[in-house]
Amino acid sequence: MNDSPSQSALNPAGAGAEEIANLFYVMAVGAGIIWTIVIGVAIYALFYPGKHDARKTRFLVIGGGAVFPTVVLTALLTYGLAMLPELQRPAPEGNQVIEVAGVRWWWRVHYRLDDGRTIESANEIYLPVDEAVEFKLTSEDVIHAFWIPSLGGKTDMIPGRETRLKLLPNRPGTYRGVCAEFCGAAHTQMALDVVVVSREDFERYLNRLAQPADSFSSPGWTVFQRRGCAACHAIRGSQADGSVGPDLTHFGSRRSIGAATLPNTPDNLKRWITETHAVKPGVEMPAFETIEDAQLQDLVDFLGELQ
Repeated sequence: MNDSPSQSALNPAGAGAEEIANLFYVMAVGAGIIWTIVIGVAIYALFYPGKHDARKTRFLVIGGGAVFPTVVLTALLTYGLAMLPELQRPAPEGNQVIEVAGVRWWWRVHYRLDDGRTIESANEIYLPVDEAVEFKLTSEDVIHAFWIPSLGGKTDMIPGRETRLKLLPNRPGTYRGVCAEFCGAAHTQMALDVVVVSREDFERYLNRLAQPADSFSSPGWTVFQRRGCAACHAIRGSQADGSVGPDLTHFGSRRSIGAATLPNTPDNLKRWITETHAVKPGVEMPAFETIEDAQLQDLVDFLGELQ
């Protein structure tokens, strides 16, 4: 499994992304052919000035400038449209459903279980390899766009409306998802880690994610409560049930902080807590600039224990 997230549509690791990459290559070839003919005609006219045979001129202008581009572009359009039915076909009944809501500037994630329950997470998605997954997408504020370039195409997330996207990852690894619709000040820092694993590892991940937190005896839990963090964040298994910010039940096991803004390390977490707006301008979370060093360390230790 790769450790560094890939964010290239030309490095496909999913069925949809492979189709899109093939479309790019076919269109690049078609555009190259048209470009070559047009430039060739221009070079011919430049280096062979003077009067040209009228019949040959009409053939070049009408055939090379109108008929040939029309034929090529029509063929490319037909090739591209032929992909849509498969890309838009929903995942088979019974496959994994994941609900994702765009929030300025992070991602609320719910895994829907077979019994109808959902498990909440944030800013990180695990997927089973070689299985189609259906995403149900919406937004809690403005229009966002959900895009994991290496796995498939992009889909708008619209407030008050549900859109859908099917992805079929076919290579284990870690991939980067992004918001592909400008949504405000921190748009470029609205990303997420997508980890594709085996079905067995995916089941283990869901089982662990479904468990409540159990680390509430440390001094950091007291700091978390006294500093008002529970008003915005939820930790299952505790009285913290805020919904304004991301669910933190298993925060310590996540790869990143602030929607893939920083790697999840103790030093980065301290910086995120005390210099929030310097790290990610525009976020609603207040910066705790005056927190004492001892309390900061306790809080960071507590959050790291939420595995």
